[in-house]
Amino acid sequence: MADPAHQRSDALKNREAILQVAHEALAESPDASLNSIAKRAGVGAGTLYRHFPTREALILEVHRNGVDRLVAAVPDVLAAHAPLDALRVWFTTLAGYVRIKHGLGEALHSAAAQEVVSASWPPVTAAVAQLLDACEQAGDVRPGIDAVDVILLLSCLWRTPDTPEGAAQAERLLELAIDGFRP
Repeated sequence: MADPAHQRSDALKNREAILQVAHEALAESPDASLNSIAKRAGVGAGTLYRHFPTREALILEVHRNGVDRLVAAVPDVLAAHAPLDALRVWFTTLAGYVRIKHGLGEALHSAAAQEVVSASWPPVTAAVAQLLDACEQAGDVRPGIDAVDVILLLSCLWRTPDTPEGAAQAERLLELAIDGFRP
């Protein structure tokens, strides 16, 4: 008989592999099949369905997992970059992530999806506040900038096309916003 701790460890590894592959596959094509995701993750379809019984369940967990990773990355981004550069890097990453989410269309418009999306708002707002605080302490932005205002202002970043031209436009828009944040 297999060790239960080993089984749990394998199940966790499978789940993480599925989520990583699903994120990549859904970024490439919102219509990626669950069978193709299972195959790319190196697991059987049954394993995928044990973890995520429906397509919606998988998509919602990909979204939740992505938000968790983005929020958790703030200290590392701040450690690797000057505060204002960390803000740039983090918002560019967020914009790419939200573009993927928007590409999932109807999959993220159910009542269950709205709960998950709504639950992501407080941690994202807290992450932006942490970045703004670091920028304020460094003297890069004026005091008292509201994190929610910044998110709403910078939501334009994920509305730019996912093309080289769109990336250049997003960079220009980000710099315009940052200029408005300066003391």
